[in-house]
Amino acid sequence: MATLLLALAVGSTGLYAGFLLIFQTGIMPALARLADPEFVTAMRRINERVPRAVFLTVFLGVAAFPAAAFLVPVDGRTDTQKWLVLAGLVAAVLNHAVTIGGNVPLNTALAASEKAPAGDPAGDPSAVRAAFERRWNGFHRVRTALIVLAFGLLTAAAVL
Repeated sequence: MATLLLALAVGSTGLYAGFLLIFQTGIMPALARLADPEFVTAMRRINERVPRAVFLTVFLGVAAFPAAAFLVPVDGRTDTQKWLVLAGLVAAVLNHAVTIGGNVPLNTALAASEKAPAGDPAGDPSAVRAAFERRWNGFHRVRTALIVLAFGLLTAAAVL
């Protein structure tokens, strides 16, 4: 059971790290080239589609599987493996804290700006983008680094 839980921890963090890396290295640089109205619309549509069942399963697994792998007693687990799993869990939880405390509120504000009445500055694509993009990218860089770190730590625990 412990081996399965650690494999699921590595798998879920690997999937999530890959997802965030693709955003960091491909999607956001491509969207950065769009004009303000197109950028704002594209990010709104992405944010509507991402939080679905498959994503949420992986997102929750990123914290749940390392926690379970850490808590399930394992005969023969070295102290190094134990601390690597714990460090991976901490990095994954910090990733979630950045996501929930940083990216999600910005996504929510972006969605709300779509409902602003015509002519309201709160709905102006240039102002919306200025309030969103730089901050969202900053949080995204931090959470990407954290989940890549979590993946590396959990992988190291699995191969030792």
